Amino acid sequence: MSDCADPFVDERQRPPPPAFAALDLGTNNCRLLVGAPSGEGFRVLDSFSRIVRLGEGLQQTGRLSELAMDRAMAALHGCAARLARRPVRGLRAIATEACRRAENGEAFLARVRQETGLPIDVISSREEAELAVESCAPLLRRAGRRALLFDIGGGSTELAWIRLPPGDARPELIGYISLPVGVVTLAERCGTAGFAADGFRTMVDDVSARLGMFESVHCIGHEIRQGGVFLLGTSGTVTTLAGLALDLPRYSRPRVDGAVLTFEEATAAVNKLRAMGRDGLAAHPCVGPDRADFVLPGCAIFAAIHKMWPAQQVVVADRGLREGMLLRMMYGERSRTPRRQRPYIPAGLPIPV
Repeated sequence: MSDCADPFVDERQRPPPPAFAALDLGTNNCRLLVGAPSGEGFRVLDSFSRIVRLGEGLQQTGRLSELAMDRAMAALHGCAARLARRPVRGLRAIATEACRRAENGEAFLARVRQETGLPIDVISSREEAELAVESCAPLLRRAGRRALLFDIGGGSTELAWIRLPPGDARPELIGYISLPVGVVTLAERCGTAGFAADGFRTMVDDVSARLGMFESVHCIGHEIRQGGVFLLGTSGTVTTLAGLALDLPRYSRPRVDGAVLTFEEATAAVNKLRAMGRDGLAAHPCVGPDRADFVLPGCAIFAAIHKMWPAQQVVVADRGLREGMLLRMMYGERSRTPRRQRPYIPAGLPIPV
């Protein structure tokens, strides 16, 4: 009898592809993404995102507050309940800057593991940068020699300087840095002063001073002047800028992910947000009341990066650590077979050319 599989097996009897889940507990948000391999990509089975402000007050106390931990725990219990209803082949759960910095960060994660069963751990800032690069790899496949990827988070901002080999070779991480400033830390430090012109400039100057060392090591400005370098941003800040630049009546991921902004368009979007004031930001469909206090600090970080490295193009990515974790797990699953040894790329995501 032949060892070959029966070619007449009813497709409806085949088991569904395995599902994988990625959970990212950040300084400001708790996010879950569940996906299953589909051809050369993956299809999203479930997603969840909630603003939990885990890092609220951390700047002043060095500790996670009880109220912040309770908010995060409520969101994490919700994630655990979703996963209980949908068994997965693999799960990766990570925490980032707030838990890295907080004196009681590890104690809080031990509580999370005990109460929810989620195997959550703190990752290093380097792995955070690597995951961002991995998730954005399809958007890096465009004409160019180098790319500077930046991820503006709640408690920190990651920068990754990337070499882009020709063909289908993977992007190469040349260097990275994690700045201890994010939208939450700047908002708490500056308060409402960030809505005034002087306060905004103070935030930009604060971040700019932290970028000099990275520039002195990698001479990115020189590379930009030589041509073939673009910026790639992955965060709520740059997706909001894209929403304004595209004049979207409401946020649309398919329109934003992969969008390319010129230097002038990005600058105009920053100025437009600054002119709205807090009430205008809260009412805007691409911002909303929950994010109104954090948009201008994010814009200040972006403005400092754009001022230091004025590349003519900014590529916008609505993807991040969760997608990077899913890609790694799916690649690991696939690499155990002799078939094409390369990572999955999310299906249907536009790649700018």
